Amino acid sequence: MHTLAFAHEAIVYIMPRILVLNANTTASVTDLVVRHVRDVLGADVELIPATARLGARYISTETAYAIAGHSALDCLALQCAEAPNGFDSVLLACFGDPGLFALRESSPVPVVGLAEAAMQEAAQVGRYSIVTGGVLWKPMLSRLAHALGLSDSIASIRPITLTGDQVAADPEGALKFLAAEAQAAADQDGAQAVILGGAALAGLAARIAPLVSVPVIDSVHSGARAALRLARQAHKPWPGGAAGKVPAPSIGLHPELARVLP
Repeated sequence: MHTLAFAHEAIVYIMPRILVLNANTTASVTDLVVRHVRDVLGADVELIPATARLGARYISTETAYAIAGHSALDCLALQCAEAPNGFDSVLLACFGDPGLFALRESSPVPVVGLAEAAMQEAAQVGRYSIVTGGVLWKPMLSRLAHALGLSDSIASIRPITLTGDQVAADPEGALKFLAAEAQAAADQDGAQAVILGGAALAGLAARIAPLVSVPVIDSVHSGARAALRLARQAHKPWPGGAAGKVPAPSIGLHPELARVLP
């Protein structure tokens, strides 16, 4: 907290707090995302990193995606119980946004996902394409765009064969494939902007941008900006959150998650 005093009055500035919630179980990806969110937002924001405690190291299949939705809810419930000062918004730091709508239902503060934020930003430019790692992501991202009401603006979804963990292991080797797909989206699909999607791909958009003739949007950077906007609006009424509601009967859930189950 920063306190500024002017003419016998104290103006208290409370630093916005953002929960950076990674729904896969690779802490190094959480750290990578936090570094890039910090680069975008600067030092006057408190970032609370959280990595899911169960599920896939990297999400690249429908099954892993489904499990990640549960993991994200579990992680949020634990953070709500453990964070001493709470937080003002949640950045779901996993491209594809597993569990996004359920998180919104149970979270006491606004939630935004990397894919959601990037799609909204790209749609402001015009028709956009998504380039990401892992061929099985195409139908998952199509469904998400439809659910968010953003599918009409999509020119194409072009996943490369390398999965997120393979890109993370060798980002230099992946750059040429990512750049080629991004430029193909512009040349062949009429994309006016390209989203480079993936928590593990944070920072790579700037690396391929000189090789692509349309703007390349970093999903982590988009998510950071959106999460900060929501954090600054945290005093406004938020329709989500399970506080004060009677939890639904359940079996086998972590006690904190069972407690907030709407």
